[in-house]
Amino acid sequence: MVRRGTRFPVVVFGPEGCGKTAWLRQSVEVLRDLDYDVIYINPLRKEFLAEVGVRDLRDLITQIAKDIVLEHVVLRVVWGVITLAREAIRLGRSKLAVIVDDAFQLIGVKESAFLVKSLLELIEHPPTSYDRVVVLVATSEGLSREEIGRHRWAWLKPMWNMCREGFKELYNKIPEPKPNFEDVWRWTGGNPSILSRLYQAGWDVSVVIDNIVRERKLRRHVESLDEVGRKWLEEAVEDPDSLFIRERLPLMSRLVELNMIVDSIEGREGWYWIDEPPPEKDLELGIGRYVAWQTPIHKEAVKKALTKV
Repeated sequence: MVRRGTRFPVVVFGPEGCGKTAWLRQSVEVLRDLDYDVIYINPLRKEFLAEVGVRDLRDLITQIAKDIVLEHVVLRVVWGVITLAREAIRLGRSKLAVIVDDAFQLIGVKESAFLVKSLLELIEHPPTSYDRVVVLVATSEGLSREEIGRHRWAWLKPMWNMCREGFKELYNKIPEPKPNFEDVWRWTGGNPSILSRLYQAGWDVSVVIDNIVRERKLRRHVESLDEVGRKWLEEAVEDPDSLFIRERLPLMSRLVELNMIVDSIEGREGWYWIDEPPPEKDLELGIGRYVAWQTPIHKEAVKKALTKV
């Protein structure tokens, strides 16, 4: 892909904390080694990198770098990156990579779709000819991904949590004392962010579960459901594929909006995934054939929210 450029923006989606940012940062290094000029932005983490080798763009780069730390100008920063990319091509940069990480949840569904459409136009209608352009976008935000997929403006590529062996290497780097690996694997499903949260919570699983219940306002969501909706949600805790029924699709969409489930995992072919796909089905980890909880702890958070207190 990087050796011939991307025909469409590649939108990588997957559970929060599954490793998308780490993968993109590694991609930056690979692209540099292949002599690409690189523009990388993560507005959520206030990170911006631009190595385009054109002095005429210095003022624009400086302005974006200043704006990235401001809360109220996220859209200006994102569109500034598009302008920067177009100007870099116009001024003769023949190999350019544009990497946008974790912007969708900050700018909303409509602007996210416009962003991807603009990145597609950068590829299809550049201000002048170029050799190769690579465009990578990563998100865990489900509604924007659905809108983008509906318009066919991007190549959607899913990424799952870490495979068992890779996750075990990460687990082994954590100092003792710690729970045994099998317990940690059952809690996290290979998600490095949940692993970090557990470590910071002193391995108290209930603390992490309670935090997710509060962050996602899950009790409010449960209270909004009628008796039938609660029953469907209880069944989804046991098997997420139970949501893949016509009358339950609105509930599934709401859980996607809350970033609790991933609803586009039906293909397990290796070419379809970044890294390894999830198992065909593992209900202990909350993984169905068509739908999966982002991690086992997300599943347990919903179970906790369903419990009367």
